[in-house]
Amino acid sequence: MTAYILTFPGSNCSQDAVKAIDFLGYKARILWHTETVIPSDAKLVILPGGFSWGDYLRPGAISATAPIMPALKEYGKKGGFILGICNGFQILCEAQLLPGALMRNKGQDFISSPCFLRIENTQNPWFKSYKLGQIVNFPIAHHDGCYWIDEKGFEDLKNNNQILLRYSHEKGEVNDKTNPNGSLDNIAAISNKEGNIVGMMPHPERNVDPLISLDILAGSAQGLFKNIMEGANL
Repeated sequence: MTAYILTFPGSNCSQDAVKAIDFLGYKARILWHTETVIPSDAKLVILPGGFSWGDYLRPGAISATAPIMPALKEYGKKGGFILGICNGFQILCEAQLLPGALMRNKGQDFISSPCFLRIENTQNPWFKSYKLGQIVNFPIAHHDGCYWIDEKGFEDLKNNNQILLRYSHEKGEVNDKTNPNGSLDNIAAISNKEGNIVGMMPHPERNVDPLISLDILAGSAQGLFKNIMEGANL
């Protein structure tokens, strides 16, 4: 089983994603943005974090037009699993594979810190091994992580159970004080309606190996990748 890390100029977290997949005993390969085909053995395609080219215009806007994107859209349409992390989330929104947009953080600052997150949906393949309301700790590192969507889109997210993670207190409380970037309703991760495409601003790949993880919750990050790589079905 192979995960492909779709890499753009400036994707500085691609090797983090490779190491996370390798650590769990699966195969990880780099897939360059100029390719036009998603390999047939792909179990998962990860769009990693970083600052891809053209971000000075709008994060993810140029990468969303890369040669690989038509193939990625077709892969997702057929049920292939896609995970966009940080800049990858921005790219997926710009490519309209996910609804909404990521804007400049409230306060205009770059934020890099540990972050508590509350799991909002376990009725999907990504978080099926977790408990509803469980708290995990994945780091964040972004300048444009404020998630926004219009009122109708927000209602659709709630009605379709597409909100997967919210920024929270370590005991699970969700409010303005636990919102690091101003995201609507503390949203940290969403999926498409079908559940096979996910975007998140936090970095689970940085909390897979206990030797470098921020705390003892590294095992909770491992579950996210294992659920998909071990054959989750929609």
